[in-house]
Amino acid sequence: MGELLVEFVCAEKDGHNLRASTYAGPYASGAPGIFIDQAARVGASTIFAGAVGGDAFGQVLLDRFGSVGVSQALVRTVAGIPTGSAFVSYNSDGSRDFVFNIAHSAAAHLPIGGEAIDAFADFGLDAFHISGSTLGDSRMAAAALHVCTALHERGVAISFDPNVRKELLADPAYIDTVRALLAISTFVLPSVEDAAVLFPGESFESFSRRFHEAGARYVVLKRGEAGCIGSEAGGNIESFDAHAVEVVDPTGAGDCFCATFVALATSGRFSFRDALRFANAAGALAVGKVGPMEGNSSLRDIEAFLESRA
Repeated sequence: MGELLVEFVCAEKDGHNLRASTYAGPYASGAPGIFIDQAARVGASTIFAGAVGGDAFGQVLLDRFGSVGVSQALVRTVAGIPTGSAFVSYNSDGSRDFVFNIAHSAAAHLPIGGEAIDAFADFGLDAFHISGSTLGDSRMAAAALHVCTALHERGVAISFDPNVRKELLADPAYIDTVRALLAISTFVLPSVEDAAVLFPGESFESFSRRFHEAGARYVVLKRGEAGCIGSEAGGNIESFDAHAVEVVDPTGAGDCFCATFVALATSGRFSFRDALRFANAAGALAVGKVGPMEGNSSLRDIEAFLESRA
């Protein structure tokens, strides 16, 4: 559940979206959308709740979901309001500058209340994922927390990627929502940047132990160029180095990693170690193409990549 966007990528570096340039797109995007696309590609049965405008960009997203089998039963088409958008400009130091249109677009019109909760429950969810990117708008954050709380009470595993936005940390309501979601999560999936903000000075072993004691089954730390480390309830810890690959476009790699791990860990066919190993490889594959979803991969793609690295 969350925001759906189309993304445009500037062809030139260091422009900061401030000067006329050529942009490639529209690419299907939005962190939750990237997640669900990848989850479907690795074999999960998937459903998404969100909204698009009744325009060509909305159709780009609907077509993308249709191509991989994501159920669109809870994707609204909102007439008279544009589909959400993002423009990204890359810099030579690896940083990115974004211009978003979310709050005043269809992206913010999430299905809420009993409609979404009942539909998700009827789908027979094993896990429900939320990205912290969805919490930047107060209406979206409230809808996300309401649905997560209700599904958690019904026994659905909550998966949460904090995706902390530092510019929002001064808002007590924002950080309270982040902490409320962490408290009910079965899958806790921070990045090193998230951990530095949420658990300053604390080791992975320390904060992962706290989450396991509170009920989390899996805690995984995405470490970018350093790979990943994860733990499961019971104390087992696994880690993997990052794969050396050419980084063409890093947007969406973390979402792709999370989707692969959650989908495989809930499938009953993969061990914790293998789910983490495949997620680590999926994240490496994700950075190899321009466009936030264009590097998403199937199980066959991931297996071939791992075989080539053996």
